[in-house]
Amino acid sequence: MTSTISDLHIPWAAWHAAREDELRAPHGWLSLTALQWLTPEPSAVEGLPGLWSASPDGVVVTATAADGLVVRAVREPRRIDGTITLHPVDGLPGTLIEAGDKIVEVARRTDAHALRVRDPEAVTRTAFTGVPTFPVDVRWLLHGRFEPYSEPRPITVGAVVDGLEHHLTAVGVVRFELDGQEHALVALPGKQGGLSLHFRDATNGVSTYPGGRSVRTEDPAEDGSLTVDLNRLTNLPCAFTDHATCPLPPEGNTLAVAIEAGERSPLRPDREV
Repeated sequence: MTSTISDLHIPWAAWHAAREDELRAPHGWLSLTALQWLTPEPSAVEGLPGLWSASPDGVVVTATAADGLVVRAVREPRRIDGTITLHPVDGLPGTLIEAGDKIVEVARRTDAHALRVRDPEAVTRTAFTGVPTFPVDVRWLLHGRFEPYSEPRPITVGAVVDGLEHHLTAVGVVRFELDGQEHALVALPGKQGGLSLHFRDATNGVSTYPGGRSVRTEDPAEDGSLTVDLNRLTNLPCAFTDHATCPLPPEGNTLAVAIEAGERSPLRPDREV
């Protein structure tokens, strides 16, 4: 998320508008059109030039300069002219390759390599009309307390794609009361500070995405106190596209209550009949 979206001090309406702007970015999550798992056999990928394959060392790409494939790099872009090997890291954002208006993300997930194609003309982006939400309610603005582990703990969770795993780091537990009952959720570090709480509740598969939702909190105070604003619960990318590999919530992160706050299941123009 961008720093604007993750700012917990801006009004909800401005936060939500920034969230939708991020989603509709030309190469954001709504632009995904393909998730292609690679094999050792060099193969063509529909809509892309060149040949693509997986090897023990990474992802092998063969193309000519005329194909127009350009690897985004920190110092300067690199046009592919011949055969190169890319080395994406498991669980991290992949290497990006420009292919005209499209962006190809070369990613590693567990022991497999894949290509994700981002096309600004994807119907999931061009037909996007916003993310439906529950009404904002002060009931969902909760006081919580963070109890850190003595040391961060590596955890493994499943993924929406069968057979994949995500290797994450849990840093503690966040406890809060809702309607007089205490709840506890395993907390992950936020990408830009704070904590991330990824969990399921009784709305999942009914009015919200089945795989759960997540909310970011501020950094806890010295005594561990923090605010959990469930009005800012967001869908994972897999709620919007079939071409993401989202993690499932950590074990135990399931609430029996219905959290009718935050984002609802989005409309999917790619699934309309």
